[in-house]
Amino acid sequence: MNSMNHSSDYNEDLKQAIKTLKEGGIILYPTDTVWGIGCDATNEAAATRIYGLKKREDTKSMLILLDHDGRLERYVSEVPEIAYELIEVSDKPITIIYPGAKNLAANLVAADGSIGIRISMDEFSRKLVYGLGKPIVSTSANISGEPAPRNFDGITDYIKDNVDYVVKYRQDDLTKALPSSIIKLGTGGQIQIIRK
Repeated sequence: MNSMNHSSDYNEDLKQAIKTLKEGGIILYPTDTVWGIGCDATNEAAATRIYGLKKREDTKSMLILLDHDGRLERYVSEVPEIAYELIEVSDKPITIIYPGAKNLAANLVAADGSIGIRISMDEFSRKLVYGLGKPIVSTSANISGEPAPRNFDGITDYIKDNVDYVVKYRQDDLTKALPSSIIKLGTGGQIQIIRK
């Protein structure tokens, strides 16, 4: 936690980011893993802009962030019981791919109806979700196929120049972030590890 955490700068940064999201804009922001490009995950037009920015086909879904697991049932038809256990015991960020996505932008949902959701462990991104009152898209801040930047310094000007708001918080954090582990859950309780 750095000193900016609860100062007026931090709150102003948070307010601007939430305002941008509410207006259908896209933001560049730090998460509990790598820096992400985000938008309101219920806004199809904003999600389309992110696919365009990343030069990525919109047949590939993008994951979303939530602030706590109590909100899962709003976006997943049937949350497998094991999901809550996995979230509880995980000491590092974990993205779970759930079957039966609902109430989300159609172009974020995979062809099989699944969606990847991570309950963020980062205070700032949790507050973004809470302030917006909806999940936020979180996709790495790079052009599809290029390596994901491990911190703010690694993000290209192309990405920075084409989002509507760049969060100031943690830009000076040089810790090399790692992507989350990814687990896919099936309706019959199957568990598949996609990325450790």
